[in-house]
Amino acid sequence: MSKRILVTGGAGFLGSHLCERLLVDNDVICLDNFFTGRRENIEHLLDNHRFELVRHDICERVVLEVDEVFHLACPASPVHYQRNPVRTIRTCVQGTLNVLDLAREVHAKVLIASTSEVYGDPLIHPQVESYWGNVNPIGIRACYDEGKRCAEALAVSYARQYGVQVRIARIFNTYGPRMHENDGRVVSNFIVQCLRNEAITMFGDGKQTRSFCYVDDLIEGFRRLMASDEQEPVNLGNPGEFTMLELAEKVRTLTGSRSEIVHKPLPQDDPIRRRPDITRAIERLGWKPTVALEQGLVRTIDEFRTRIERQSASPRG
Repeated sequence: MSKRILVTGGAGFLGSHLCERLLVDNDVICLDNFFTGRRENIEHLLDNHRFELVRHDICERVVLEVDEVFHLACPASPVHYQRNPVRTIRTCVQGTLNVLDLAREVHAKVLIASTSEVYGDPLIHPQVESYWGNVNPIGIRACYDEGKRCAEALAVSYARQYGVQVRIARIFNTYGPRMHENDGRVVSNFIVQCLRNEAITMFGDGKQTRSFCYVDDLIEGFRRLMASDEQEPVNLGNPGEFTMLELAEKVRTLTGSRSEIVHKPLPQDDPIRRRPDITRAIERLGWKPTVALEQGLVRTIDEFRTRIERQSASPRG
């Protein structure tokens, strides 16, 4: 049955892909203040009569009649969330409170987009949902890490106190088309630098690891989690683990780049290892990623190449 669904942060990287997928059989309200979201991400959806764009900051109260809310609104890359750390915390806390208030009022179901950053620089590997994390509460990443931890606490408190139906997705590194080219994330950094034959910026020795999930896989995980009865947090990510050096070599090969690698100091509190244990997602949602890293990188590189060529050809380029 068709639903009326609100996606906060709907003009962002993940939000735009989610809106697109939900529109197949639902009415979708995309809410975004365009702090990091971009109109071009959802421009192709504007003519769809089932799609509605609302320019609004989720830190301000919102009243809408909806059946479900996917709460994605928040800067998610260090470059963006450290630019205005107070705003980031406010979005995580006040924004989540406003979403939960809305859900309580209209009896909507809510999916909270949390993050693997709640695990901090983990002392166990891979990371399971029962792990409480190793987070620096006063570090430069705390505005996001602790903000998301608080968002989770708010969500489960609303579920216990008011009976609001809440789902919590702990998202691990996700990549794909429409990533912001200047967001400072490793996949977009490496692709842009290789396409422009610029030096590849490698923080630390490059032996630190991450696990990369293609955006289409993550969106399917969102949908399955929302449709489930799962009340505990669920890791959504690809358990394939790669060093930064391995990623750089893959991107360099796939782009045919001549870029050299330049090492810079590792940022404060940057996690050394990161890989999800997705046993809960497999057993309770029947979900696991299907897109291999190389396959996803090819699609992402193609979209970035088109975007960069278009920017270069424009009068302002």
